[in-house]
Amino acid sequence: MNLKINKTTYLAGVFSLCGLLYAPHVEAALTPSTVPAVDQSRTVTGKVIDQSGPLVGATIMEKGTSNGTITDLDGNFSLSVREGATLVVSYIGYVEQEIQVRNQNSVTVSLKAVDRNLNEVVVIGYGTQRKEAVTGSVSNVSGSALREVPGADITSALQGRVAGVQMMQTSSKPGASMQIRIRGTRSLTASNDPLVVLDGVPFAGSINDIDPSSIKSMDILKDASATAIYGSRGANGVLIITTYKGYQDQRPTVTYNGYVGAKTLFSRYPMMNAEEFTGLRKYANKYQYGTDEKAWGEEGAVNTDWQDMLFKTGMTTNQDVGVSGGTAKGSYNFGVSYYRDEAVIPTQNFNRYAFHAAIDQEIGRYVKVGFSSNNNYSITNGGSLGIYNTLSATPIVNPYNEDGTLKTRVNMASDTQWVYARESIEGLGDTYKDETRGFGTYNNLYGEVKIPGVDGLKYRINVGLNYKRSDYGNYVGEGVFSDTSNSQSHASIQQQNTTNWAIENLLTYDKSWGKHTINAVGLYSAEQTTFQQTYMYGLDVPADAFQFYNIGQAGTVTVDPANQKYYQSGLESVMGRLMYNYDNKYMLSVALRADASSRLAKGHQWHTYPAISAGWNIARENFMQGIDWIESLKLRVGYGETSNQSVSPYSTLGALTTRPYNFGTTNAVGAYVSSLPNSSLGWEYSKTWNFGLDFSLFKGRLSGTMEYYIQNTSDLLMGVNLPQTSGVPSYTANVGKTRNKGFELSLNGIILDNMNGWTWEAGLNFYTNKNELVELASGALTDESNWWFVGQPINVIYDFQKIGIWQTDEEDVRKVAEPGGNAGMIKIKYNGDYDANGLPTRAYNEKDRQIIKTDPSWEGGFNTRVAYKNIDLGVVASFRHGGTIISTIYGSQGYLNLMNGRRNNVQVNYWTEDNPTNDFPKPGGVQSGDNPKYGNSLGYFDGSYLKFRTITLGYNFDQSWLKKAGISKARVYATVQNPFVLFSPYNDQSGLDPETNSYGDENQAVNSFYRQRLLVVGFNTPATRSWLLGLNLTF
Repeated sequence: MNLKINKTTYLAGVFSLCGLLYAPHVEAALTPSTVPAVDQSRTVTGKVIDQSGPLVGATIMEKGTSNGTITDLDGNFSLSVREGATLVVSYIGYVEQEIQVRNQNSVTVSLKAVDRNLNEVVVIGYGTQRKEAVTGSVSNVSGSALREVPGADITSALQGRVAGVQMMQTSSKPGASMQIRIRGTRSLTASNDPLVVLDGVPFAGSINDIDPSSIKSMDILKDASATAIYGSRGANGVLIITTYKGYQDQRPTVTYNGYVGAKTLFSRYPMMNAEEFTGLRKYANKYQYGTDEKAWGEEGAVNTDWQDMLFKTGMTTNQDVGVSGGTAKGSYNFGVSYYRDEAVIPTQNFNRYAFHAAIDQEIGRYVKVGFSSNNNYSITNGGSLGIYNTLSATPIVNPYNEDGTLKTRVNMASDTQWVYARESIEGLGDTYKDETRGFGTYNNLYGEVKIPGVDGLKYRINVGLNYKRSDYGNYVGEGVFSDTSNSQSHASIQQQNTTNWAIENLLTYDKSWGKHTINAVGLYSAEQTTFQQTYMYGLDVPADAFQFYNIGQAGTVTVDPANQKYYQSGLESVMGRLMYNYDNKYMLSVALRADASSRLAKGHQWHTYPAISAGWNIARENFMQGIDWIESLKLRVGYGETSNQSVSPYSTLGALTTRPYNFGTTNAVGAYVSSLPNSSLGWEYSKTWNFGLDFSLFKGRLSGTMEYYIQNTSDLLMGVNLPQTSGVPSYTANVGKTRNKGFELSLNGIILDNMNGWTWEAGLNFYTNKNELVELASGALTDESNWWFVGQPINVIYDFQKIGIWQTDEEDVRKVAEPGGNAGMIKIKYNGDYDANGLPTRAYNEKDRQIIKTDPSWEGGFNTRVAYKNIDLGVVASFRHGGTIISTIYGSQGYLNLMNGRRNNVQVNYWTEDNPTNDFPKPGGVQSGDNPKYGNSLGYFDGSYLKFRTITLGYNFDQSWLKKAGISKARVYATVQNPFVLFSPYNDQSGLDPETNSYGDENQAVNSFYRQRLLVVGFNTPATRSWLLGLNLTF
């Protein structure tokens, strides 16, 4: 007999022998292809699943031997056993099962969970881990939990769900996404948005391009030890989205999920009625009545409800159909969906058609290939429609002609306005069109090869091919929306095209022996993005039928060079990571990544950064074995470095800007240097320490996580202003430092576990983040033009702060503080000194502006579900405490609180001699422009609130006739979305939703005061309350 033993077999035997000597227990042989027992005569293949799909890393042992293996990433296993053997299948957090092989060559084992926390598998980037073994900061949200808050995408559903993840609304228009910040704001001018990874590959689109119906789970990587493997793209955190896929041996399954509902105003805007407005105008005594106005009480007076004339009940619906299944070697999943969301403003809506597909196929024993595709086509209508005219129109204006027809324009005291009403907007026809059509296709292909002869070694290639297009067009006909009937028609078009390709080469190695498990990953990747934008404007379009489709026929066509854009950028990366686990007791993860960015200067394009994290599950120590109520008690510590290169691709080259000029009567266009080049422009760096404690108690009835982190960011990428004498406004450089540090707490509890048919589950998360600007350019302590101050958060207001109203008995002080002022004017906080008599030593001025923080002191959310047999009630809520809400509806920039009677005014408790309140100033008092002096201070409110986001009542059918009809699952539910708000000073004053709805330079009468990064409550599309009915079916 001639025995031939290769090196791999020899090494496998040595490691297996070491494992047996070290720990001859159930854990002894967990490698996917351990050397089999001597008396084997049958190879058994199979799959281990739970109710959600495949289980990764489940242990399969031949009973009474040390022969065993573990399942792979698809839950599959293969094991050679003796005739008549019994398989013992186990997985942490699941009930162990024994399977007699008999004459079977293939088995499928379904395990039942006993601990709802330890068995969770989370996606950590280029791999998965059981939650118990994770050493970085990773949070998981299931797709079903995300869909508890219906919306165009999953951003609104994340609000209040995950500690350390702040969701802020930047637009309330249909289809809009929210701003995501993971553990605060790091950069001043570079991007602070997290990376989105879809099905394992960095996503080139926006989160709005992903259909929520297709999402199975989301994992959020928050600290640098977890995100460093994604390099510069993961500098601001990572959202890993996994979509639904079929699994092997799954019978064909068809699912339907749909809802339809109505949307009503969350609250009317608190504008004055005719009687209140007449009283204010009369007291202010500044404006006469316009030709279409009559004072309340006079003959023919009206009380026009402009909001009732404009707003309507909107409709929202989502319809999703999916089919999935699998064979012994492959699986598939396909889905189509339609989503429509209407605003309460007529003709303003968002529509999306989506299609997703995923196919996985094994080819022989060693090769596996797959493909996933996510596609969407969207149409957004009426995005440019606003509500300012509706809110500012006085209620004493009669909008109707004598014959009952609607007027086109109305004349007020000092303004003429086009009449915004449902009738007028819906009757515009071809004279108005505002439309954005978007298309995106995001495609991932992969091939995976198991390297023969080396157990656990795999090579995988991922290829991403992505394309996104957006076509925007706007047309406004002659006189439409204008205060004059002969204003010229105008149109604009904008087209954006983005192409992206990415390729990743991965080499992975998984090995288990005895109580030891290692996972190693090596990566080389490259990607390239190309973006192009064109824009054209036309004035005096000859016919409404042309709209924006034939803009070249306009009387004047403008092609502004500043609006034509093109860039191409690339990123090249190498990465290595090693994870080690000993007996699920001690865990270690070490990673090193290097990135090269085309956006940065030559010689500064490459950067290498490390990450290391460790975990210790104290509950598995011998001295803890007698404490049965503790299943897991894991300490974690991690350190990592990341970097950011999210600046304009050609920032290192400087910039030229065109400008028209003339020589006498000759006109020409020239160029000037608007930004200097910087040949030393490099990376923005962040260094993060993370300390965590994970626990699971009382057999999973109570679990949670506590974390503390410190993140320091340096070499900030930002524009540096230059003195006017330089002749150049600015240049981009690496200057400045910021710091974020915070604490996070997440708790999940099962209060009742099927007690007499009752189940009650609850979750709570709480977090606080302290953001600080540590250093500015050239050692400066302040940058007033950008509202940046060393020692303060990045997001602050620099303005006067109201502390009350000057009263008649404060004459002596007021004469010094406000010369020429009057009782009833706004009193602000004073920064100066006082004399011996307690009087200010100077008049109030610009030196009395305050630094007002907008970030909350703490925030979070909670969710709970109570069920009795087949009926369940679920609640999702979010909360925040402290910070400042900027309401441009009450402040000067909105021109809705003028307090002089020119236009309609918000309902306020204003000062008069008979009502010496400290709330709002005297009408017609001292002004700054059209507004009360210091009027912005009237728009600053405490940012606290408790907001109930959804309340859902559902019923799950289990009647036998459904099974006979081929329906395996059926559920109906009713949801009210955004039902009410508590503990909100802003809501108490206005009745309005306290969530922001605009950037700082949007949806105000004057958009130049607040910095764009600050979010405000402006007069954007109104917040709504939705009433939904839904149905879920599985066939």
